[in-house]
Amino acid sequence: MRISTKGDYGIRALVELAHHFGQSGPVQSSEIAARQGIPEAYLDQLLTILRRAGFIRSVRGPQGGHTLIRDPDEIKVSEVITVLEGPIMPLGCLNGASQCWRSGGCGQREMWEEVRDAVLDILERTSIGQLAAKDRKATVAGGRYVI
Repeated sequence: MRISTKGDYGIRALVELAHHFGQSGPVQSSEIAARQGIPEAYLDQLLTILRRAGFIRSVRGPQGGHTLIRDPDEIKVSEVITVLEGPIMPLGCLNGASQCWRSGGCGQREMWEEVRDAVLDILERTSIGQLAAKDRKATVAGGRYVI
């Protein structure tokens, strides 16, 4: 399973907004883009998707920007990935809507189901708030330097 830049950048944007959750006003796209290394035009597309999915609120104007609607500890990474990437599954045949071309299934199916379940378990128990806390630790430890 591979997460595209869409999923990666979307999570980064939410982590950046989590850093500002409950503080002053909205965070501008340019600030999110600069701090997280995301091209601003692409970020704007992702923020539209995240707003429509109910993760963020956007305010227009000079004092505008974006804020999280929900507490970052309540936003599961699995929700974000599903919105941005679609269903989480290593193979299409695990999708209930599609049929395996091997009508009786195959010997690999159970293994791939376990892989999917393990990935889902990690993404379900990881929140944007937890990722933001790890990001803060990495920043304090010198893992990230942004002007």
